[in-house]
Amino acid sequence: MDAKRKNDFSQGSIAKNILSLAIPLTVAQLTVVLYNVVDRAFIGHIGQVGRDAFTGIGLVMPVTYIITAFANLCGTGGAPLCSIARGRGDDKKAARIMGVSFTFLLLLGAGLTVLFYLFHEPILYLVGGSPETVAHAKDYLLLYLAGTIPVMIGLGMNPFINAQGFGRTGMMTTLLGAVINLILDPVFIFALDMGVRGAALATVIAQTCSAVWVLVFLTGKNALLRLDRGSLGLDGPILRRVCSLGLTGFTFSVTNSLVQALGNAQLQTYGALSGGSAQGNLYVAAMTAITSVREIVFQPIRGLTQGAQPVIGYNYGAGRYSRVRESVRFLTVSCLSYNVAVWLLLLAFPHVFILLFNDDPGLLEVGVRTMRIYYAAYFFMSFQMIGQNTFVALGRARMAVCFSLLRKVALVTPLILLLPRLWGLGAYGVFAAEPVSDVIGGLTCYITMMCTVWQEMKQPDRV
Repeated sequence: MDAKRKNDFSQGSIAKNILSLAIPLTVAQLTVVLYNVVDRAFIGHIGQVGRDAFTGIGLVMPVTYIITAFANLCGTGGAPLCSIARGRGDDKKAARIMGVSFTFLLLLGAGLTVLFYLFHEPILYLVGGSPETVAHAKDYLLLYLAGTIPVMIGLGMNPFINAQGFGRTGMMTTLLGAVINLILDPVFIFALDMGVRGAALATVIAQTCSAVWVLVFLTGKNALLRLDRGSLGLDGPILRRVCSLGLTGFTFSVTNSLVQALGNAQLQTYGALSGGSAQGNLYVAAMTAITSVREIVFQPIRGLTQGAQPVIGYNYGAGRYSRVRESVRFLTVSCLSYNVAVWLLLLAFPHVFILLFNDDPGLLEVGVRTMRIYYAAYFFMSFQMIGQNTFVALGRARMAVCFSLLRKVALVTPLILLLPRLWGLGAYGVFAAEPVSDVIGGLTCYITMMCTVWQEMKQPDRV
């Protein structure tokens, strides 16, 4: 069986098609997260400065989210369009979409590197830094920025491998980098006594290896859609469509960055009111640990929903509407089952997750209390991801962006500003903003998707 027929998503079991992409994609995304989470875990256990160094890495997180956002703009914008074009049998257009996305990604990576090098210090103070923590953040960030373009290639171009049905190859992209990162981290941080800078250097080397792997595959003979000179360059109409659809992934990461930055600043402010800058640093450290845990447990849901995108998009392009509905049903059952189990685990054993990053008694006490607040309604995020990724898979960019903005901008941001002022919540109000937005944002997105897309997909298949 040739590759094109093998990767025809209009045939075979929907569950098998989705899982064939989702499982390796989930493994791949988990390893991407491990680049940063493993760094934080090692950094949090660096002798006497571990807690301040760990808090400093929390200040860098908004910057890494911005870099991820621009990679997502190209990857999550171009890859679904490739799937739709493939479903319609237009491989030439699909390859051109990939080439335009790659060209734009390189330009964005160069611009971001220069921007963050020039303004790194004011940015770190703006997102809740203190003199004790900014020093560690600078040591990490200035080295990490050297890997901006490689990390964007790995994140932004890997979706084009998955869109062609090569889920295992996509998984290897980040497995390669994760293994290298895991080996180099303890060597650079502890054996060579490089501390925070060692963690950053290990990450840059690992990201570069992942980027090389992606480029070797996409320019090689095994790819269905090949990245070559003829496909490169900018094309206005294609770029507008890529950016329009990619706004969902872009908005998701940018708003994560803004919320993380605003949350850190609010925690520093309200913590300082109750116990000085040391208390503010403690709350920021707790938020860093909690969001690090979220990055890990969230990846299977992201893997399932993004793994379904090529299947949904291909079947939509091929006029197989019944298979689109079947995909949505499968996502609903699988995502909810997983997230309910994770939700119960996090509420029952929060201390286990906090201890992964630091064993400071003060951080453990605050972290346990705030984790239970933050994750109070976590499983409702399933509805947000199912609805939003269905819109993306079908090319409904405006709807997808709308619900991404609703949750983070219209809900979380004002709640972070408002709740600390109510009922004496103080810093705990920052953590309480998350469950409120999970419930409202998740249900609104899913119900809208069911009232629009689901109803539309009830039309007969176009055979």
